[in-house]
Amino acid sequence: MSTESTTHTLPNLDPDQLGIKPGDKASRKFLMLIEGTYGVGVKQSIAKYGYTEQRYYQLKKAFTENGFEALVDRKRGPKGRSVRSRAVEMQIIRLRFLDPEAGADVIAQRLGQRGITISQRSVERTLAEYGLQKKTLSVISE
Repeated sequence: MSTESTTHTLPNLDPDQLGIKPGDKASRKFLMLIEGTYGVGVKQSIAKYGYTEQRYYQLKKAFTENGFEALVDRKRGPKGRSVRSRAVEMQIIRLRFLDPEAGADVIAQRLGQRGITISQRSVERTLAEYGLQKKTLSVISE
């Protein structure tokens, strides 16, 4: 018996033949990594699956560190409204009613003086959500 080590390469895999749906991005990323490593090579694999070489290596590293879960797309951005808690929103509304002429910049500054760090844009969003933005009068010309 011979104990030669041989390298095996995979043929070009067909996701449809494997029953992988077009929307199953994680499985397609996994196939790309398999083909890139053991099959047709990185260049052909990224061309087939529509990823860049940089993204291929990012996914490969993530997969090596965290397994298949790293290939599943997640929602991006913050998980909640960290600054705009209910209490902060109530403070914004309170300040708007105390001074209806105060703009979002002034309200943000006043909250900052009270130790609440919030951006002017967050104040604007809160005012818009509650319908408390300043009303502007439009001039009607006849």
